[in-house]
Formats: sequence, structure tokens, C-alpha cells
Amino acid sequence: MKRYALGLDYGTNSVRSLLVDLADGTEVGSMVFNYPSGEMGILLDEKDPHVARQNPQDYLDGLVAATRGALAQAAEKLPDFDPSQVVGIGVDTTGSTPIPVDHRGTPLGLKPEFRGVLAAQVWLWKDHTAHAEAAEITARASEMRPHYLAKCGGTYSSEWFWSKILRIRRTAPEVFAAAHSFVEHCDWIPAVLTGTTDPAVMSRSICAAGHKAFFNIEWGGLPDAEFLSALDPALAELRDRLYVDARTADRPAGTLTAEWGALLGLPEGIVVATGAFDVHMGAVAAGISEGTLVKVLGTSTCDVMVVDASRPLPDIPGLCGVVHGSILPGYYGLEAGQSAVGDIFLWFVNHLVPESYGHTMAEKFVGLEAEMATLRPGQSGLLALDWNNGNRSILVDVRLTGLLLGQTLHTTAGEMYRALIEATAFGALTIIKRLEEYGVHVNEVVNTGGLAIKNAALMQIYADVLGRPMKVAQSEQTCALGAAMFGAVAAGAFTSLPEAQRVICRTRDVVYHPNAEAHAVYAELYTLYRTLHDAFGSATWSGQLASVMKNLLVLRERVTA
Repeated sequence: MKRYALGLDYGTNSVRSLLVDLADGTEVGSMVFNYPSGEMGILLDEKDPHVARQNPQDYLDGLVAATRGALAQAAEKLPDFDPSQVVGIGVDTTGSTPIPVDHRGTPLGLKPEFRGVLAAQVWLWKDHTAHAEAAEITARASEMRPHYLAKCGGTYSSEWFWSKILRIRRTAPEVFAAAHSFVEHCDWIPAVLTGTTDPAVMSRSICAAGHKAFFNIEWGGLPDAEFLSALDPALAELRDRLYVDARTADRPAGTLTAEWGALLGLPEGIVVATGAFDVHMGAVAAGISEGTLVKVLGTSTCDVMVVDASRPLPDIPGLCGVVHGSILPGYYGLEAGQSAVGDIFLWFVNHLVPESYGHTMAEKFVGLEAEMATLRPGQSGLLALDWNNGNRSILVDVRLTGLLLGQTLHTTAGEMYRALIEATAFGALTIIKRLEEYGVHVNEVVNTGGLAIKNAALMQIYADVLGRPMKVAQSEQTCALGAAMFGAVAAGAFTSLPEAQRVICRTRDVVYHPNAEAHAVYAELYTLYRTLHDAFGSATWSGQLASVMKNLLVLRERVTA
């Protein structure tokens, strides 16, 4: 009998479904639903560029449309397909993306009295309004609970759970008072599907709890009441209305209800896995194992690795957490990343590229890449910092901003575009160097996401900068594929995730190998990048920057000679 699993991937701008044949990983149905609210699905505030919220109704509408679309496509392709052959459902989302909910688990944003209130909506991962609260949490934890910080890289982020909750408490007290609890997006969707929306009983993700909410079994789960009271007594009271346990995503959250089965076109009783973050599930679909770094390249990037939990692992400053079981059960999950990559390129094309490169965004990218292909490393004399949306790793500072150095009256848009790509590659190399500094060795890099598939020039630059071959996962939808794999394992279709990986995961034939000559030039450029990185990103840096511009000119002259 044929068996299928459904993966639901809730991204920043859309939700994507993927129906997967568990015999060999064939993808038989998929649909993308773009969130209709706000600007590309994001609710903004013209007075504050750090605001990024979402409408929870978009998630529900997308759930129905994307699922039915995938089922219809499968039925069209496969005459013998039947929805009863779907055995498991997995869900991944962005994070930390918390939702204020009432005692039934209904998002406040769905209640009539809060529909126009931004603070009552979903707080998307990229909302950075809580940067002051994050700094306060970091300072308080440094004084009272330094071991909390040690497990999340040494600095708490404005992108994370407690920063956003404290921000709501201070700037929207009426929303905080109305919220019985707060749930992560990746916990809420499985709860909706299984009818377990009560915040006290819904299945909570160890991925979300461990990486974003200071949850660790070593200190009894969530941060203790004394620490939370030092931030605000209301947080200590909230603690008892959150959760005491968190699960790995290969465990069931429950089974599909009859009501939601009817809405989706599926039979009730299908196993729904506990949710997790998109990158972690995508890493599993990309074939993550010990020694493999998986890079999910999109609007931002996340870099993840796993380390066998049976051996000691030091705390690593600048990471987004070291969490037991957040990616693969039995392994520590390590997460780092960059707050903007694809977003930097989109900003550049939308605001700074002249129409001589093309009239549409797609035409401009084609024109930029054609010019960029004629350039050699170091030829432009440009060097950039990739902090247009702050720095996630290793500095963990959202108050940092982008920089482009070395411009002249002859600088072209193509040269600037290449410099921005190189900057994101240098940021990626900085993460690898930090991992290896603490004994986590990167033997291979597997890339996934739209940029990895569509931008060969970018991938070659990454290979040349990192000095490592760059593989690309076969699936164009690894996050959704990973979600389907977790749904299949939770349903018992596979005994473990590694077994599912052996059946389903593949990489593409094309591998981007580093060019030795280009790598040597990039090694010189990286030294200059790291000087700027440390000078602008570290309060303790001492030195001088006068040589950076001149060294860029010397390098440009040598390369173009």
C-alpha cells in the first residue's frame, strides 16, 4: 500500500505544502499560499522599521488552501492516489514567532476587539522592536544566571521569545493582560490540527523552547521565577501559564480532528508531529549528520550542525543556542545564522539599481549577474559588512548596520552587488571559524533554499570564500520535505529520522568546488573584513582602520594588473 506524508512549511511570506511518497521521497503535490495581509504578508508600522507582525488568520487560510492544493495536484498526477494514504503530517514555521492567546489558545489577533491592534498579532521572527529588552535580559542573566547565557551563545536576542513578551508587557499592557499565555507559531498549528489548543496541554517544541526561551532540563525547564521577577513580576506569574515540558519533533502532538480533516480533505486520525522551526526540519531533509553544516539560504540564513550528545560539548559564544534534540534526537542541535542575506540583495535591487540593468526586478538581477561574472575577486576594490538587518552570529547585535567601503566615481552596481554577496560569504566563514575554534569541525557544507538553487554565481563565490566544496540539496523545498519526514517518523512509517534520511535525502549532481587562486585573494579580503567586523562590532576592539582602504586599493591594483 502506498504511504504519503504531508509537510507544511510556514515561511516569512507564505505557507507551502508538500506531499511526499515515503517509498522513495518523490514529491507528488505542492502548493504555495502567499499571505494576503500587510506587505508580502507582514504587518508593518511606518513609524518603526523594526516592527514585523503577522495576521494569524493568514495561517489558517493558508493551511486549508495549501493542503487542498497539494492533494488536488497529487490526485491529478496519480490516478490511484487517495487521501487515506496520508499517514503523517509535519509542521515547521519561522521562529521565534510567538502568539498571544487566550485561555482556549485562540490568538488575540482573531478576536474582534484586537483585530486592528498590532501588538496583539503574531510577532514575527524578524521583529526587532525588543532590542532594549534583549539587552536588559542579557545584562540581568549575566548577573544572576550566567549559565542561561552560556547555552545561547552569550547574548540574548531581540528576535527571541522573552524579549518580545517583555516588550508587550511594557508597550501594550492591555494586550499582555488579555493574554492568558503565549505560544510559538510552530506549536499552535499542530495544536489547531489536533484540537489541543489549550496552552496547558498543547505539545511544545524543544526546538523553540531551547533555542529561543531559555528552556533547559539542566535547570528545570524554563527560567526560574526569581530571575523572571527580576525582569518583571508579571513574567514570573506568566511562567505557570506556559509549559513545563518540551518535545522533540519526531513525537506525535496528537491526531487530526474530524473538523479539520473535513476542511483539509483528509480523514481524521492522521498523526500530526510536534512542530519545530523551518531550518531545523530543512536540515534533516538536507541530510544533516555529524560533521555536516547545513546552510539554509533565503531572506536570512541559518547554519545548523549536530553533535553526538554522548560526548562533551563546550559552550560556544555567539551561537543561537546549543539544544539537546532540537534537530535530531540524541544529538545536540547547534544553530547560528545571518539576519539578512537575500533581503540585502532585494533591498539593493529595489532601491539602488538603475533601470539600465533592466526594468523589472528579475531583469535587474540578470543584468547584475552578467556584469558580476566578468569581475574577479578583489577587482572592484569594494568591501561590505552584511549587517543591514543587524548581526545574528557571532556578535548577536541587532543595532549594527550595513557598510560598503571603497566606492569611487567609477563604481558600478554590478561591483556593489558582488561585494554584497561576498560580504554574506565572509559572514558565513566567520560562523564556521567560530564553530571550529570550539572543536566542532565542518567536514562538508550542504546548502538549501532558493538562493542555493537559483544563483550559481553566488554558490561559486561561497565555495571560493569558504574554501570548501558546496553541495546543494536535491529538493527545492527542504523545509517542507523535512516536515513531512518528521510527520512520517511520528506516525511510525520509519523507525528513526536517519532511516528516513537514507530513503529520502539526496544532493544534486552539481558541486561547486573552490578555485585556489580566488580563495587566496578572498583570504586577504577576509582579513580586511574581519578588521571591520571586529572594529565596528566589538566594544573591546582596539586598533586602527586607516590601512583598510589603502589595502583594498593595493589588492585591486594587483588583481587588475
